[in-house]
Amino acid sequence: MTVRQHTTSSRGAQPRKGAARSTSTATSTSRARSHAGVAEPRRSGTQQRARHGARPVARKPAPHTPRGVPQVKHPRSRQAPVRSRARGKSRSRKKSTVGFVRRVIIRPSRTKQATPIIKKRLRWAVAVLVSLLIFLIGKVGYLQTVSGDDYRAAGLAARMRTTTLRAERGAIFDRNGREIAMSVPKMTLYADPTMVVDPTGTARAIAGLMQFDPVREQELATTLAARESSFTFVARQIDPARAKAVTDLRLPGVGAYKEPDRMIVDPSALAVVGGTDTDGIGTAGLEMQYNDTLAGKDGRFVREQDKDGRSIPGASNVEVEPVPGNDLVLTLDRSIQFQLNQALLSRVRQVGARGGTAVVMNSKTGDVYAMANIRRKEDGTYSNSGNYAAVEAHETGSTAKVFSIAAAINEGAVTPDSVFHVPGIQKFDEYVIRDAYPHPTQAMPVREILVKSSNLGTVLTAQRISTTTLESYLHAFGFGDKTALEFPNESAGILKPAEKWQGTEKITVAYGYGFASTSLQLVSAMNVVANNGTYVAPRLVLATIDDAGKMHNVAPSATRPVLTQETATQMNLMMRDVVCFGTGTLAKIPGMTVAGKTGTGYKVQNDGTYGSDTTGRKYFASFVGFLPAEDPQVTILVSIDEPDAGSRDRFGGTAAAPVFSDIGAFVARELRIKPPATTQPCAKADPYARAGESGH
Repeated sequence: MTVRQHTTSSRGAQPRKGAARSTSTATSTSRARSHAGVAEPRRSGTQQRARHGARPVARKPAPHTPRGVPQVKHPRSRQAPVRSRARGKSRSRKKSTVGFVRRVIIRPSRTKQATPIIKKRLRWAVAVLVSLLIFLIGKVGYLQTVSGDDYRAAGLAARMRTTTLRAERGAIFDRNGREIAMSVPKMTLYADPTMVVDPTGTARAIAGLMQFDPVREQELATTLAARESSFTFVARQIDPARAKAVTDLRLPGVGAYKEPDRMIVDPSALAVVGGTDTDGIGTAGLEMQYNDTLAGKDGRFVREQDKDGRSIPGASNVEVEPVPGNDLVLTLDRSIQFQLNQALLSRVRQVGARGGTAVVMNSKTGDVYAMANIRRKEDGTYSNSGNYAAVEAHETGSTAKVFSIAAAINEGAVTPDSVFHVPGIQKFDEYVIRDAYPHPTQAMPVREILVKSSNLGTVLTAQRISTTTLESYLHAFGFGDKTALEFPNESAGILKPAEKWQGTEKITVAYGYGFASTSLQLVSAMNVVANNGTYVAPRLVLATIDDAGKMHNVAPSATRPVLTQETATQMNLMMRDVVCFGTGTLAKIPGMTVAGKTGTGYKVQNDGTYGSDTTGRKYFASFVGFLPAEDPQVTILVSIDEPDAGSRDRFGGTAAAPVFSDIGAFVARELRIKPPATTQPCAKADPYARAGESGH
């Protein structure tokens, strides 16, 4: 049986004009259709509402189906039967359209309620977007205007690399223009770890050429791999040829630049000249004292590079040329310096001493011709790197007798011929004082007291003046104050005010115990006698030479009167007799008159005492003199530190005087010093001879 199916859609359904059907009519019609075998379509919502009195909506008649076409009866459902795929799609579109109409057109109340919420949300979204846009525009403007320069500078700085161009350090010359210290061309290898591609391979390649040990190679590889900085040293101040061998490998991130090294041409002057560190900064001696003069002003080379470390052609590279330092001209004489160092070293070895110092200076000007320092190290070898002549102080011993006797004569308290009855031993309060050799009480003139180096005779002479006066003279001779050299770490020695002298110091200061001096102070003090009673400060620098080659002379040494010329002459004559007939006979120089004084001082032991003949002693043996005695040109000091205490050569007259003789003869030849025509050699007969006597 053929069933006709009608589909009723509310879309577009319109009631006829003037047509109105009652409910009964609609019902009867429906029944009639049912009896006729026609399925009644499901009413739409509009039609349902029509049943309850709503305005009826006309139904669209079902399409006619030709006879003979089989029909498939479908169960009633919400979906219409699908007759074909194309028609199904069409009906789906129609259904979605119907849904839209229902939501938007038929139910306008819900849309009207949602519209304010949507508008509110839209306004918030627009406000946020506008605010964000304003913020971004403001930030960009800020970066381009206010902080623009800073960011541009930071970007440029990231591309710039600055290389320091080390200024050539000034050379140091001796008084004759011979180099003592100079800068030599060297190269320094460096690396930029951020540019190194293969840290391990780079370290291995460099180590092979530089002969690094495995530990150093591994340290380099670790540093390169860490990439903690953009610069690290690989090797500093190496031979240019070795540096070139490395740079020829063209290893990424590895380069080299010039960095001069300091070389001491005359190692014997090392203690005076001092040294520099790898950065060319003076660390000791004159290199440190005159660092600002010698250093010059470093230059720099600034280049702009790309991300691979290559220089950018045409970029704003800046190069500031370094300004070389000034040269220094010293008072030292290289020949005398070398000879003095050799003579002192030889004697220190001969007497088994701990070390020694020696100074040669011009008697008129205070110019130091040579200053030698020897010190034995723990391994038994000897070093000359410390300037102990300026930085270490010790009790002078018998050389101080010259100053206390000169003070008494200059004050008019005594004369060279004043006689004292000198015992071999004497007790002062609770303290016992002895001469170096036993003798009965003897009548000794002052000159004999000096020649024989009598401790008790010197004490008796010095007691003719007050301790305050003696202290004033010692200060005038230069003790207790630094010299004008201003040498780094120079010692001022020790000289307490007279009112603080305690116990035996009131007695022993007269012959060299109770105050301490450096070798530099002692030779300058003895030079007062050589220079006719005038103190002249020691000097080490003659002049400086600027980068234009112009020489600037240093001011002459300061001077001050200490003794009258008459007193100085009297002391000169007595000191000649010390060499001719007294404790300094080993200081004689053939064909030359020499004046001087020996000194043997006990060194303080670790327990704070001077020790004893039974427990053992340590000595400081010295000789200080000048030549030629008639017209002094040079003053020389030689001190031997701790000669063998069991040897006869432990005294100033035996340990130090022979060195004075050797170096004095050399200096006389080197400086072409000739004795005056009126020079008289030592008399053959000893006017001071007494049986069984000898001093030190």
